[in-house]
Amino acid sequence: MPKFLARLLPQSLQGRLTLVMVIGVLLTQLVGNFIWAAQRRAEALSETGTAAQHLAHSASSAVRFFLSLPPNYRPLIIQQFREMGGTRFLVNINQAPVPARAIAGQELADAALKQVRATLKEDLPNISEVRLAFAWPDKLPVGDNGATIADLPDTWVQHIMLTKPAPVLLIQVEMDPGHWLYLATLMPNPYFLETGNPLTRDRLLLQALSLAAVLLLSIMVVRWITRPLAALSEAATAFGKGEHGPALPETGSREFVNTARAFEAMRQRIQRYIEDRERLFVSISHDLRTPIMRLKLRTELLDDEAMQSEFHDDLDELDMMVKGALQTVKDSDIHENPTEVRLDALLGRMVRDAQLAGHAVLFSASGLSVAAKPLALKRAIGNLLNNALHYGDKVELAVRERSGNIEIEVRDHGPGVPEAALAGLCEPYVRLEHGRSQNSSGMGLGLGIARGIVQAHGGELLLANAPGGGFRATIVLPGGAFVPL
Repeated sequence: MPKFLARLLPQSLQGRLTLVMVIGVLLTQLVGNFIWAAQRRAEALSETGTAAQHLAHSASSAVRFFLSLPPNYRPLIIQQFREMGGTRFLVNINQAPVPARAIAGQELADAALKQVRATLKEDLPNISEVRLAFAWPDKLPVGDNGATIADLPDTWVQHIMLTKPAPVLLIQVEMDPGHWLYLATLMPNPYFLETGNPLTRDRLLLQALSLAAVLLLSIMVVRWITRPLAALSEAATAFGKGEHGPALPETGSREFVNTARAFEAMRQRIQRYIEDRERLFVSISHDLRTPIMRLKLRTELLDDEAMQSEFHDDLDELDMMVKGALQTVKDSDIHENPTEVRLDALLGRMVRDAQLAGHAVLFSASGLSVAAKPLALKRAIGNLLNNALHYGDKVELAVRERSGNIEIEVRDHGPGVPEAALAGLCEPYVRLEHGRSQNSSGMGLGLGIARGIVQAHGGELLLANAPGGGFRATIVLPGGAFVPL
């Protein structure tokens, strides 16, 4: 599971920082909204309970007032209230409780009804039955004759009918057998049910806009922070390939400026070291070749032919060791500019030369090209091909593109290499026993030179025994592969 999650994560520092900041902002918003919603819910319940208690006390006073009147006076008083413009309550007297479609599943409505019932029971202990409900004003019945609020004059219902519909509280109290007092009113906050939902459309829109602004600023900050690191990475890659790019700008944060200065100082030191090394080896080559040539001339003056032959052999071996050491340094650092190398043309010439020399080499055109240093790449492939021709009866060359990389494989069908010896094959002067018997003139430097050239291209040299026998060397060059027209 961790490996699967690691594959899903962005590979770049900018992507990972952006992801972390996005997740952090989202979690902050979610936790903040959760805490705010919990507090708002508690406040809404408290406010609704207080409002319902005050409203219930008013309803209790109205019920006590109508209970104090003779039954035949009650309709007259109600009519007088209506002619005066109505009261807080829409009042009516019915023979039975009027059924209404109650609002269900609302926490605030249930809390308000519970508080109203408790208050009425406390204020009116002698009342036998009370019916309570919240209902929408649309087609709300007000009498047992089927009349609805819509059938009443506007002056009677002006305190209930609002432009935007609000839930109506119905209180029906049985005063006497066959006499039910009908009270309809609104809560002090008519739209109190909306306070129970803190995530309203306006709230969500505000949250979305603030989240978008924070994320945009976060992404801009991340890009601002990582852009100098990308420039540093490009400069290091170019320098590793032997390219001399422009100096890093000393702008940005203090840490990056210090890093840029340290990198530039390091690049200059390494460049001076490379130049000093080249001069040193040129001097060594000159200084060693001159006495060797003098010794060879003096050897010719020896009268003993056997001793003369031994001196020649020792001097030839010494000359070859000097050339091999110089070749190890110089061939891995060929000064060329990278260019487009058509692999079919390069490998085709090498295959034809090997076939003319009587070797069996198989190669199929791939049509691929790669950005590389031509002479250096030719030297690396040539070293691998020469090894394969020395130790294998038949050699196969293959070129393919895999995962955005170019792979050049050289395989022979020889005896292969012991697994314990694979790790040290590229070390200088390392030669296996069967290698000495089949190629006595080798110095054990070819694989090391090839690996140095491939690594200078930012690639990798893979060495392994091939399935079915033989040895396989694979050059992996990163990126830049394309099929020419």
